[in-house]
Amino acid sequence: PEADELLTRSPLARLVGMLLDQQVPMEWAFTGPHTIAQRLGGDDLDAREIAARDPEEFAELLARKPAVHRYPGSMARRVQQLCQYLVEHYDGDAGALWRDVDDGRELLRRLNALPGFGKQKAQIFLALLGKQLGVTPTGWREAAGAYGEEGAYRSVADITGPDSLTRVRETKQAAKQATKQATKQATEQAARSSAKGGA
Repeated sequence: PEADELLTRSPLARLVGMLLDQQVPMEWAFTGPHTIAQRLGGDDLDAREIAARDPEEFAELLARKPAVHRYPGSMARRVQQLCQYLVEHYDGDAGALWRDVDDGRELLRRLNALPGFGKQKAQIFLALLGKQLGVTPTGWREAAGAYGEEGAYRSVADITGPDSLTRVRETKQAAKQATKQATKQATEQAARSSAKGGA
């Protein structure tokens, strides 16, 4: 509950949670900002403070058990790079990224420019802003791609409780199965073609 509360009120916590959301379960990733804030001795994250930290000390802070991420060293570096970028471009104010944007494509461009945010992560975060936080510049759904679709259960943008979490997990599992099946069929097809060619 404390981690959820921090995510609700802190734009930087949301960005950091999204950054950490890879190669670990979503719950682990989005609890990370609260764990970092506690270890820094506060109840929120401060981009300036994190950006200015000694990199080795900050990496140790994330690696302390229980670790904030499966790869605490590389993620500590990414979190610091994100905060340094926010200090340089947005005066340390994560919310300024989307506060005055009136065009979905521009917001996607800004998110995509963040260290550690590729196109997919930027689209998911854009969908999260639109679906859960009322940040709806013109064309935001289109800019978010499939993640912006209404009634979709594709990503963290669609999770509002245990039921929706289960549905997102089921959708991801089904997508993985479909990819596996398609790969298997393509491999079999290639083998058949090769066999015909050699005959």
